[in-house]
Amino acid sequence: MAHAPILAHPAPDEPLAALGIQVLERGWLSANSVVMRTEAGGLVVDTGYASHARQTVALIRQALDGQTLAQVVNTHLHSDHCGGNAALLEAWPAARVAIPPGQASAVRHWDPVALTYTPTGQFCPRFDYDELLWPGGRLRAGALRWDVRSAPGHDPHAVLLHEPEHGVLISGDALWGNGFGVVFPELDGVDAFEEVGATLDLIEALAPSTVIPGHGPVFRGEEVGIALARARSRLDQFRRDPAKHRSHALKVLVKFKMLEWQRVELAQLQSWFAASDYFLRIARMDHPGTPSEVLDMLLADLSRVQALAMDGAWVCNR
Repeated sequence: MAHAPILAHPAPDEPLAALGIQVLERGWLSANSVVMRTEAGGLVVDTGYASHARQTVALIRQALDGQTLAQVVNTHLHSDHCGGNAALLEAWPAARVAIPPGQASAVRHWDPVALTYTPTGQFCPRFDYDELLWPGGRLRAGALRWDVRSAPGHDPHAVLLHEPEHGVLISGDALWGNGFGVVFPELDGVDAFEEVGATLDLIEALAPSTVIPGHGPVFRGEEVGIALARARSRLDQFRRDPAKHRSHALKVLVKFKMLEWQRVELAQLQSWFAASDYFLRIARMDHPGTPSEVLDMLLADLSRVQALAMDGAWVCNR
């Protein structure tokens, strides 16, 4: 099993703890989980990747401290945000699942291609949903009232959760402290950079005092403006050079798999990469070489920034 730090910051975030919110900051294979305790039971937003599901259950059980889990909520349905849903439902069968509406049919009939798991070489155990998080609606968690806002760009169906009274934003992959998630619709030929910009504008207009991102630490105050400026700078780079975004996306997908595998023979990684029509279609937009040549180029770039290491015939995560 790939390792993920249990908590990057074991001490509770006191301002959030005062609101009944605990953030479980995970490693990059798994998204952060946001746990809220209410009189009606616990609620968790986003549940990590499947290979960390056992750890996710243990962490949430510890955070609930004897309470039952009443609701599971997903900001979007990428595998690193909902891969623990099934395990949580096994541990708490009465928990209800709420998802954004855009892929409801794909979840109900379980279509791993439409849900992007098969094309990207990822895995998510099957789950179902009970409720839909309609943009413009509200999600209640005890005394907290979260406005559901559409957040297209990284994922066309994603939502943000904003608690206006206390200025807390759960941003998913729309905004991190150091950028935002890969703009996946662009890889399918859909113009989505403008949607990323519009979502960043929405976040700025909401003026959150605290942002809980899908990955990385919580940030607040002037750090929010710094994060928005950093995200807009990266977006401008991708707009000017879409090939840079495609190369970035392929490296992210390879690195994601290595976070899962940790160590793998180069030949197996080459076979995995060459078997994906999705990867090859993206690569061929900019690179005429064979799949092995393209992968070698990606691995060289990842090794250069010390994201991966080569050990003879093995590729190792770093």
